[in-house]
Amino acid sequence: MAIHTNEIKLLNMKFRIFILSTITCIAGTSFHKDNIQWKKLEEGLYYSSVILTDKSIVGDSKVDILKIDPDYFQFKLICAGEKKSESKKANELSKENNLIAVINAGMFKLEDDFKTCTGYMKNFQYVNNPSLNPSYKNIVAFNPKDTSVPKAQIIDMTCQDWNKLKTKYNSFSQGIRMVNCETKNTWQLQEKKWSMVLIGEDRLGNMLFIFVRSPYRVHDFVDHLLAMSIELKRLMYLEGGPEASFYLNHPLLSIEKCGSYETGFNENDNNKEYWNIPNIIGIQRRK
Repeated sequence: MAIHTNEIKLLNMKFRIFILSTITCIAGTSFHKDNIQWKKLEEGLYYSSVILTDKSIVGDSKVDILKIDPDYFQFKLICAGEKKSESKKANELSKENNLIAVINAGMFKLEDDFKTCTGYMKNFQYVNNPSLNPSYKNIVAFNPKDTSVPKAQIIDMTCQDWNKLKTKYNSFSQGIRMVNCETKNTWQLQEKKWSMVLIGEDRLGNMLFIFVRSPYRVHDFVDHLLAMSIELKRLMYLEGGPEASFYLNHPLLSIEKCGSYETGFNENDNNKEYWNIPNIIGIQRRK
């Protein structure tokens, strides 16, 4: 059956609109994925800050990311229990232990002396918590015993051999998995929002210290990180709310960031000081 000229014109117009819409969609996605500009602090250490287009209810909606190459930097687990000291602020712990950057090592139990991690935590001979938390599924590991494994990594207990890997490292801290082995968001959608600090691993084996003060729903924030061009492979939750801490003391850049907002606990952006925390992960230059 013949098609009239007007029908042909209409089909051509619809086709052009479809192509234009597709190109626009792709361009928009590419722009969103290429929003990372790294500032090189030194070999193996890079910093970037990203302002999310999805604005938070308070604050600057900024994400701070420190990318660390384990070939150039050694990771340290500092625990108040091992040091037989009190919990301290992130900046104090950094200066006392000669650390360039510091973040929380994980959540801690709100009982006894407030120094015990809610998941498995061990540092060489010192054991902070001997029990695996079955719901967490991620463990950050560093200080390897030999060269058969990466110098640092986030272990996913559902797709990696934990029984083998637990014999290969000296330092461990367990936390909630946020991205699974297929790089899918695993955090359940909920309405609560808070500041947060996370640790990630990219596809090249770099470790990422990630901090956001402005509160977001955690599931949404994970989606934002997966859309960025940081090539995220693993992602583990460390802490949220006012306790969330990120400290960087480098000759080229100094940053002091603490969390504030937490739904149902501290629903404001007023906290301006670090809270005392018992356990931290920090970095030093390799000698």
